Amino acid sequence: MSLIATIAVALVAVLHVWILVLEMFLWTQPAGLKAFRQTPEKARDTAVLAANQGLYNGFLTAGLIFGLLYPAEPAALHIKSFFLVCVAVAGVYGAATAAKKILYIQTVPAAIALALLWLS
Repeated sequence: MSLIATIAVALVAVLHVWILVLEMFLWTQPAGLKAFRQTPEKARDTAVLAANQGLYNGFLTAGLIFGLLYPAEPAALHIKSFFLVCVAVAGVYGAATAAKKILYIQTVPAAIALALLWLS
């Protein structure tokens, strides 16, 4: 796989580590409140749900890292592709149901990484 595609997949994984941190640990803190445009009251009421979302982002990260480290390239391509598609679909759903900006934050980087992966 080309270095650029590898970097793109790794960046999507890093992005989802950051989302995990925001949702699981910073949801009620200033960074989480700002990122998700929450009031402190609403953030307190939804903290358990946000932590659950963060955990799912952790699973997406784990899958991408697994694909990056998997030693057999044909299978690694499919692993990375699967998890990038999962990220993109989750972003489309989030954009449709929560905030349009999720499309640009989550789906676009995943789609770019997927395209680079398949072009390499």
